[in-house]
Amino acid sequence: MLCYEGKVVIKLRINGETHEVTVRPSDLLLDVLREQLGLTGAKPGCLNGDCGSCTVVADGWPIKSCLMLAVEAEGHDILTVEGLGGIAPIQTAFVDMDAFQCGYCTSGFLMVCHALKTQNPVMPEESVIEDWLQSNLCRCTSYQEIRRAVRTMYKTPD
Repeated sequence: MLCYEGKVVIKLRINGETHEVTVRPSDLLLDVLREQLGLTGAKPGCLNGDCGSCTVVADGWPIKSCLMLAVEAEGHDILTVEGLGGIAPIQTAFVDMDAFQCGYCTSGFLMVCHALKTQNPVMPEESVIEDWLQSNLCRCTSYQEIRRAVRTMYKTPD
């Protein structure tokens, strides 16, 4: 890690590509994704880990990028909604089930649901789905459509 004038140069593996970025040790992963890499799918919401609109996947697990320092992400595989490529089963299911309205929280939900399927390849019990979905908030739509999208995702071949 190269260090100069209070900043460090780190390498982040995002969506399968390595990026070298210069950050302050206090920079949030969310801000680096958005401001330095132009990956704006993760949204700033509450900035304290409650809403989930900033969710990305790190090494197969959902994390809130507003709670992770960029320097902590070094050495991990980070996947953002842009890395899903617009064709992941959960994205299709969200569209088919009308599981969004304004869309602000959608990328966070997509990432949590994608990680759910990564960690649970076979459709889990409804209580497991509920537990995973509790990490994200939506102010505009009912959660029924989102739950339907999750069940649809499991019926769609990868």
